[in-house]
Amino acid sequence: MVPSSEHEPSRFAFGENWKAFLGSLDEPRIEQAQRSLKERLGCASLSGQRFLDLGSGSGLFSLAAHRLGAEVVSIDYDEGCVACTRELKKRFGKSESQWVCHQGSALDREWIESFGTFDAVYSWGVLHHTGNMSEAIAIAADRTKHHGQYFIAIYNDQGGASRRWLGIKRTYHRLPSWGRPAFVAGVAGMYESKFALARLLQGQNPLPFQDWKAKRRDRGMSVWHDWVDWVGGLPFEVATPERIIVPLKQRGFVLENLKTVGNGWGCNEYVFRRVD
Repeated sequence: MVPSSEHEPSRFAFGENWKAFLGSLDEPRIEQAQRSLKERLGCASLSGQRFLDLGSGSGLFSLAAHRLGAEVVSIDYDEGCVACTRELKKRFGKSESQWVCHQGSALDREWIESFGTFDAVYSWGVLHHTGNMSEAIAIAADRTKHHGQYFIAIYNDQGGASRRWLGIKRTYHRLPSWGRPAFVAGVAGMYESKFALARLLQGQNPLPFQDWKAKRRDRGMSVWHDWVDWVGGLPFEVATPERIIVPLKQRGFVLENLKTVGNGWGCNEYVFRRVD
């Protein structure tokens, strides 16, 4: 793993990024989030189920689960993210009692336990930002009911490349706030250029628009806000699939669905079922 230092200069303000994203949120993005959730969990509906969104971010997938009929509990450490989730609940929520939002830490075991257990525990791209990923994964896993599903996405361990990304993230946090958008644009431009060259060498259209559309189709997300999140996101840890799968197997989970990024960067997605 590549853990963040205990003395990181700051924690990334995820909520500020997601507030900006809400300005571009539309019905097609919401519908795509619903389709993505149904596909990964292998279900047509979440009616009658309790759904924990641990690290709700923009609130998009809490909303998706709510629309699919679940009783939703949304939790985030970042007050801005909680505000975003509450804004979506205000705009689109159907029932006050079926969707509640809270601010708190995924590492606060006793507090997390107070919410009981859930048919589905969902935490996409979150637990590697807590500062203690292994403990956060274990705490969230314990909130999964017997025969319930546990859906997490964790940054892939690329070895040296992951250490270089940690350096990029630390550089972002050393910059003044006015300089950070330009830094993100520069990093994104460099990598998008590399991706374009790779596509060209493979005889493909080098322009990125198909990849951007695929990102939106997959999770309804904005390319720019995803880049800001990726470049600035601290704390930061990574893991190989084995580092995720083996400990959860020992806790009584079986892997039902796996989507990896191969040797690349980004999140590997895991859907487990608790069978102990």
